Formats: sequence, C-alpha cells, structure tokens
Amino acid sequence: MKNFALLGSVAGAALVWAVPAWAQDEAQEDNQPPISTAAARSDIIVSASRSGLLESTVSYPGSVTLITAEQLDNRQTRDIADVLRDVPGVAVAGVAGQTQIRLRGSEANHVLVLVDGIEVSDPFAGEFDIGTLQAEPGARLEVLRGPQSALYGSDAIGGVVAYQSASGRDLYGLAARIEGGTQGTINGALRYGAAGNSWDAALSAVVVSTDGQPNARGGTRDIGRDSYTLAGKGSVNVSDTFTLRAAARLIRTEGQTNDSDFDTTSPTFGFIIDSPGVSFTNEAIYALVGARLDTLDGRWTHDLSAQIANVNRETDSPFGITSASEGDRFKASYVSALAVADDHNLTFAADYEVEGFRNATPGGFVFDARREIEQVGLVGEYRYSGEAFDLSAAIRHDINDLFQDATTVRVGAGYRITETTRVRAAGGSGVKNPGFFELYGFVDGRFIGNAALRPEKSTGWEVGLDQQFGRSTSLAVTYFDSTLEGEIFTTFPPPNFIATPANRTTESRQRGVEVSLAARFGRTWSLDTAYTYLDAEENGIEEVRRPKHIASAALTWEAPDEAASATLVVRYNGQTPDVAFTDPSFVPVRVQLEDYTLVNFNAQVRLTDGLSAFARVENLLGEEYEQVFSFVSPGRSAVVGVEAKF
Repeated sequence: MKNFALLGSVAGAALVWAVPAWAQDEAQEDNQPPISTAAARSDIIVSASRSGLLESTVSYPGSVTLITAEQLDNRQTRDIADVLRDVPGVAVAGVAGQTQIRLRGSEANHVLVLVDGIEVSDPFAGEFDIGTLQAEPGARLEVLRGPQSALYGSDAIGGVVAYQSASGRDLYGLAARIEGGTQGTINGALRYGAAGNSWDAALSAVVVSTDGQPNARGGTRDIGRDSYTLAGKGSVNVSDTFTLRAAARLIRTEGQTNDSDFDTTSPTFGFIIDSPGVSFTNEAIYALVGARLDTLDGRWTHDLSAQIANVNRETDSPFGITSASEGDRFKASYVSALAVADDHNLTFAADYEVEGFRNATPGGFVFDARREIEQVGLVGEYRYSGEAFDLSAAIRHDINDLFQDATTVRVGAGYRITETTRVRAAGGSGVKNPGFFELYGFVDGRFIGNAALRPEKSTGWEVGLDQQFGRSTSLAVTYFDSTLEGEIFTTFPPPNFIATPANRTTESRQRGVEVSLAARFGRTWSLDTAYTYLDAEENGIEEVRRPKHIASAALTWEAPDEAASATLVVRYNGQTPDVAFTDPSFVPVRVQLEDYTLVNFNAQVRLTDGLSAFARVENLLGEEYEQVFSFVSPGRSAVVGVEAKF
C-alpha cells in the first residue's frame, strides 16, 4: 500500500486558503501593498471546502463562526482557548499542560485543528493542546461545527477549528506589543509583514510568561509557564498562473504542574496536591510547502502540498522523566478544482498520510516500540451557489492499513426565503480511528492497549435559521443531533482492574440548540452573544466535561475616531459532570463541578498614530472554579501594556 500511496495519492490544499497568493496585483503606491481578495472580505470561510476557493458565510449551508482579527484585538485575546468560549457549541476544559476543546458534545480528539492549513494534533494523543496556541497580531479564527470527515477524514467528527495568521498582504509593516502584570506576567509579540507585486512574507514571535497561581485545592505552589512561538509564511507568484508558498511554526511550552495524591491512606487520595519539582515540556515543529497552478483562465486549479508535524512531550519529577512521547506526521495532498459554470464547482482531492509514535518514557516498564499508521483518502466535492439556493455535497473514501476502510459523506443546503431570512440544513457522517496509546498501551501494569479496537463512527444532522434585522443585527439558531457508535472508553476489568480501552456496545447521543446574536448600535457599540444547550448522554448517562448550558456576551465600545475602546466579556459555564479517581481500585467515581461565571474587562487608548496603551483584568470578580476535578483554575489577574504599529 505504501508504494501505491506514494505513487498515486499525493496530497492537497492544506494551506492554499491561508495565503492569498492569487491576490490582485493592482497598481499601487510605492509604500502600499496590493490588497488581497481575502483581506477585503470579513465573511469568508477558507476551511469549508477542499477547493481552496473562498466561500462566504451567506452561502455556507452548515454552522460556522468567524472570529475576526478586530474581535481578537478588541478582547485582547492572548490564548486562543479563551476566545473559543465565545463560540456556540464549544466547551473548553484546561489544566496545566493540556487544554481540551469539545464541539457539540464530541470528544476532544474528535476536533480537527488547523493552523495555517497544517494539522497540528499530537499523533500520540490524537488531539491538539489548544492552550499552546497564542494569538498573533492580525490573526483570525474559523470554527466549523458538525461532522467534517467527508472533507478531512479522521479527527473531524465534531468539526474543525482553523486558525490563520495574517499574511504579508493582510497586515503590512511592523507590529509589536509588550505587557506585564500580576503573577509575574510578561507577554510580548513582534510581527513583520511585507509584500510586493508578486510576493508576500510574514514573520512573527510571541512570548507568554507567568509565575502563575496555585492549582491544587488548598495548595500554595504557583503553577507558572513560559510559552514561545516562532512562525513564518510567504508566497511567490512565479508567473500569472503558478504560485509557490510555504509556512513554518515552532511552539515550545515549559511549565509547572501538580500530581494526584496516590497515597491510599491519605484523606486527599485522588486529589491534586502540591508536587514540588513536577513540570512539563511540550515542543512542536510544523511546516508546509505547496504549489498552485491555474489553468483555463483560472477556472481549473491544481494544488500540490506537503506538510510535516513533529511533536514531543515530556513530564518531569525530582526523580527524572516520568513520561515522554514522540509523535510525527507526514501528509501530502493533491486538489483539483473546476468551476464548471459561474455557480457550479467540482473538486477532487487525494490525501496520503502517515503518522508515527514512540513512547519515549525511560525504563523497562513501557511499550516503547515505534508504531506507524498509514492512510490514503480520496475526496469528491460538489458545490452550487445560486441567488437564493445553495447546495454542497462531499464524499470521502479512506483506505487504512490497520482498520477497515471507511466512507463518509456530508450534504448541506440553504434557501433564502426573503432578503433577510434564510433556512439551512446539513447532515453527514464521521469517523475517528483509535490512537496509538489506545492500540498499544502506555505503561505496563497501569494501561494496557487493545489492538482489536474499531474506529468510532458518527452520524449527525442539523437545521438552522439565519435572520437579519435591518443592517446591523443578525440572529442564528441551530438545532443539532448526532449519534456516536463504538465510542472508545477506558474500562477496568476484574480481577486486576488494570485500565484498558474498549469499544462501547451502546450508543452515545448529542443533541442541542445553538443561538448567536450579533448587533451593532451606531458607530460606537457592538454586542456579540452566544448560548448553547447540550444534552450529551451515553446509554442514558450524562457524559463528562460537557455542561448543559454555556453562554457568553461581549460588549464593545469604540470611539468614533478610534482614539479609544473598551470591551466587557462575560462567560458562563454551567454545572459539569466529571470523574474522580478517589477510589483505591482506581475505578472512576462521578462528581459534579459547580457552575461559574467569568468577567473580563479591558480598555485601550491611542497615544499617537502608531502607539497605543492598554490594560485588562481577567476574572474580575475573583471567581473560584474548577474546569477539571480538583484542578483549581486561575483567579483574578491584571496587566498593562503598550502596542506599536508602523
């Protein structure tokens, strides 16, 4: 199969959407870059199709949320995980060293995360630590909800989160910010973008450093971290029809963490306790290169790309390394997109992907052999965009070397009843292959793998209504329903009660309602709100870390001349079930985490044309809360800083 894949399944458009290389090369002043099509539109979705063609939210038949660069700036977003709390259908749960996101009640490893078109999940865990993704100046975010496996294959049961840094055309010149505050916080970002008639380039660096706060109940040990991101991207128009592009990113995070109390005679057994000397280090390197050829006057495009990911994770104690893993991924893609007519588009894509993993924990008690999983995916997609009616359909067939081959589909349609009212519906299927540690185990005597695991399979559908009120207010309401079969869970079979994964024989069901409202009041005020009701159950039992109610509201004031701005963000997270390992048998015990409300406030004032000062307070009310059992989340913090743009 490997020879077949290498010869016949080279792969496709991972970053074609992220770099507007096909931008207009219009006449320009000497100090002004050409304006790209992508930069000129704020409602485009670049991850909703494999064609690489930009799609508007007004014609997309599924559920999508766009968070613009302006919104990230207004909310002074530093961790992308924080702003995801403002997206309908998204639940966030984070601790030191791992922050998870769940879409519509799916598992964390059911969400595909793309950064500048690159798949960034850890091949070992099968998910991405979203807590390591820092916001860069000019970046934007897209969240597609609902099964997307028909486009992207395994990992996209719940949806796709796509982060895009700004190109040299989108944000031209130099941008820098520096801030400091409580808990020894010092954060900084530096970015430079440049562009000419036939090229663009951007370089950025982000540093996030804090001494942190205690995260154990009654603990006194501060849990700090240092996170560093270096990134670059660019493109060159070799001719009017041929473009080369590249992107690369390094993310390194170092921090302290705490362990559970493993003393069965202790009253805090199973709880997180202060653990001096315990720390973690996560490092990831990502890169992508690609080429695009336009033929038939741009109506038929061909895109070839290759990307790599290399992820290393390590946990240390005063006695040495306690766990470590090495994961890598190579993916190649070919995408051919043909505009049959003004309203009809056909796309074919072929993906070849190989993931590798090795348990690098020292000692003779771990399963440390290197393992690989290989996959070939073939995609067909059709899209129609009419004046009142929109339709999209996609089908994908995955050829797996370890599992049964899988076919997934997605169909969606939207109809504009009036100029201000639109109804839409979408449905599809998804698949998630077992991960390495689930198949092969991790630590002998503590977690035993199960090579007989089957892929998880999901089917889901949604119906929605989009309503525009005047020119300044929009409302979106969506009902969704999905069913997961063969869910992989951890079981503790007698007589030894050693943890091992298995496929459930019962069904897991997720259904609920998402509501979002965006309103603009004159030129100075804007309000963005979101609410999610979720009913996620497995065999009638509520699933963990999925609150029934999540809501957020962001109110922004901007001075008419942009001389100042202020934003108030309120986020509510309802009661959440979780599991605790407080029984000496290590069989999990169900617990309930209390609901909480977080209030953030920030303000910014322009000092000169290129210099601004800002300040913010997070968790303004000093709420005490836990996102994961017995891990206490950060309390109140405050920072002040300056930002310059040239």
